[in-house]
Amino acid sequence: MLVGRPKLVNTSMHMTEQPKPKPRRTYRLRRRLEHVAETRERITAAAFDLHATIGPSRTTISAIAERAGVQRHTVYHHFPDIESLYDACTRHGMRTSGIPEPAPWHDIADPVERLRFGLGEMYAYYRNNQRMLVNVLGDIDPTAPPPTGSDPFDQRMAELFDALIDGWTTAARARPTLEAVVAHALAFETWRSLSAAGLPDDRACRLMVDVVAGVAKGELGA
Repeated sequence: MLVGRPKLVNTSMHMTEQPKPKPRRTYRLRRRLEHVAETRERITAAAFDLHATIGPSRTTISAIAERAGVQRHTVYHHFPDIESLYDACTRHGMRTSGIPEPAPWHDIADPVERLRFGLGEMYAYYRNNQRMLVNVLGDIDPTAPPPTGSDPFDQRMAELFDALIDGWTTAARARPTLEAVVAHALAFETWRSLSAAGLPDDRACRLMVDVVAGVAKGELGA
């Protein structure tokens, strides 16, 4: 009796397909990006802390690297020039120091009430961040060339000014004076001088609101 060849069985249809191991490359790449971001944030926070306590002009790359726990070349790797470091430092300070946003101010229709609310927020911000602002704003060299890009802090202050000046009704000849007085009321040095003279923030706020309202009504010199 002849025995035929055994029939070949397609075992691939009967075997349970083993799951392929998940690639670790995606995880490693994601973790690396997270590490890069964490290092950059640590450097930025270190720079801001030094700027706030001793001023930008006294802050060295070595001091930033030491406080951040990295090497000097790591700081330069993330921030190849001083302007990129200052920009990141300023944005970090704005996120952490609580500088007001202009949008809620625009929601207040009456310009007098908007000014009172806005100055109240700004004067509280100035008081809470007085040391930092003295060290940073007082360390600006007036003879230095202007930065090539827009400064985030200056841009925010311009947005806040626009919110406060909007909606006032006054004679055209008085408009420049009104804008100058609003800018003066918004300035850090104005709050600082009034505070140094012994005025609490609420009284300083009321005083500046009265001055601006007087100019708008033509009751004060234009």
